[in-house]
Amino acid sequence: MPSKSNVTHSNIPKLKYLAAYSDQIKMQINTMIEDKTLDQYLLKKYPTTHDMNNDKVLRSYVMSLKNQYIKKSAPLSQVKYDDKIHIIHNALGLHTYVSRVQGNKLKSKHEIRIGSQFKKAPEAFLAMIVVHELAHLKEKEHNKAFYKLCQSMLPNYHQLELDLRIYLTQLEYFGAIYT
Repeated sequence: MPSKSNVTHSNIPKLKYLAAYSDQIKMQINTMIEDKTLDQYLLKKYPTTHDMNNDKVLRSYVMSLKNQYIKKSAPLSQVKYDDKIHIIHNALGLHTYVSRVQGNKLKSKHEIRIGSQFKKAPEAFLAMIVVHELAHLKEKEHNKAFYKLCQSMLPNYHQLELDLRIYLTQLEYFGAIYT
């Protein structure tokens, strides 16, 4: 493996979930892949999974976070796990909204859907995805205000996003570690 001093972009592995991260982080992840220790890293930090494995409990969880942090945002018409999210959209969760004209008013319906693969994941990962989707109720784009809102709801948002991406890399290379 190349030393830090002679690492170039061309000899860093293509890690699709970590593409936006620094070469140093990608090299550290590559070392864990080669040593087959991604699971150890994740299980040490996140040893257990949550028990929110149905749509009703998920909705309650999402609504409690929404009411705690962004009470005055648009109401949610639906919150659910979705088996097709990762296949169709290559996403972890989705915030969708539909605007319809009813009389002389414009009505919006907002939904949050979470990939079903997160039914068996640490609660911290679920919280990160939920916070991300809730932030879209106020900020549609992934801009500075969006990430500031995410961090106000979840102060360690950026670390959780990195760890979630490491978890996705674990799934891609070695499969599930939480059953």
